[in-house]
Amino acid sequence: MQELRLIAPCHFGVEAVLKREIQDLGYEIEKVEDGRITFLGDVDAICRANVFLRTAERILLQVGRFRATSFEELFDRVKELDWATLIPENGKFWVKKASSVKSKLFSPSDIQSIVKKAIVEKLKEAYDVSWFQEDGAEYPIRVFFYKDEAVVALDTTGESLHKRGYRKYTSKAPISETLAAALILLTPWRKERILVDPFCGCGTFPIEAAMIAANIAPGMNREFTAELWTNFIDKKCWYAAMDEAFDGVQDEIEVDIQGYDIDDEMISYARKNAELAGVDHLIHFQTRPVEQLSHPKKYGFLITNPPYGERLEEKNALKGLYHVIGERYKALDSWSAFIITSYEDAEKDMGLKATKNRKIYNGMIKTYFYQFMGPKPPRKKD
Repeated sequence: MQELRLIAPCHFGVEAVLKREIQDLGYEIEKVEDGRITFLGDVDAICRANVFLRTAERILLQVGRFRATSFEELFDRVKELDWATLIPENGKFWVKKASSVKSKLFSPSDIQSIVKKAIVEKLKEAYDVSWFQEDGAEYPIRVFFYKDEAVVALDTTGESLHKRGYRKYTSKAPISETLAAALILLTPWRKERILVDPFCGCGTFPIEAAMIAANIAPGMNREFTAELWTNFIDKKCWYAAMDEAFDGVQDEIEVDIQGYDIDDEMISYARKNAELAGVDHLIHFQTRPVEQLSHPKKYGFLITNPPYGERLEEKNALKGLYHVIGERYKALDSWSAFIITSYEDAEKDMGLKATKNRKIYNGMIKTYFYQFMGPKPPRKKD
């Protein structure tokens, strides 16, 4: 089978998690960059990566990578690429997004226009036509410039991979599904350990944890743009990936995953979302303020996304809120806590020093993933 270069973008700061996920699927990593990983695979890899990767934002098929410092050079280099093997004569193609950082060519709209013209000219020659119907499957194209190097790729995913299909009911500032999964995978939590999110909102952390515990692939209940690319991806590849996903589900497991929120409506939303994800039987949701956070068992995990105070009216309440979080965490015997927030005084107001502090970008917001490591539980005797 032909070896393809695939690119998986991710949130800045979680590249190590995504790298491990790709390697666990059996694919070779070619390059790790800030916010994206390039790996090698065949057409099956396109299907399996879309279905199984929890922390990637989308899967791109790299068509070309080259330097270009003028629009003429960009046109020529794009036209040199073998577009006819990827886009059929009736394919609908357009440059969905272009971005440029530290490059001479910096206008996204001009980059989009030049790339589209170059592909049109190439396909005119390949198919010996002067006009394209473009009434077939969609082939969206993305172009990234960094320090004058361009990456031109086809988007195999469509809607971002954070759209798992289960989050129909949302809060005002939910954490994305892909970032929630990445943060959970950055912790030592395993399905045998207790997990509590005291600010669960619409349920993203508990639901992602339950899906990880039950080995439910995140892409099982959605569609992908490349499913219609039958000119070079056989439908059987998608069926095989889905069969693999369904065969791997272990939803009869016993876990202790809990989500609390002070808002009754959010708990109602969380329960509905968990049901859509097929994990409602694995999570206990309850209306409970953080002041009442407690648990009788030892060695549990707090993983949560408390308010950041991005709105002015919330800032004044943050000091007291984080003090309460710290006090309730200290009362939990031998627990570990993992908190993502942009609030820079979190440690100070909690009265605790984090074991680790990882910088992660939640969209355009710089956040800190504070990791407070508790003791490991004693090993069970055989």
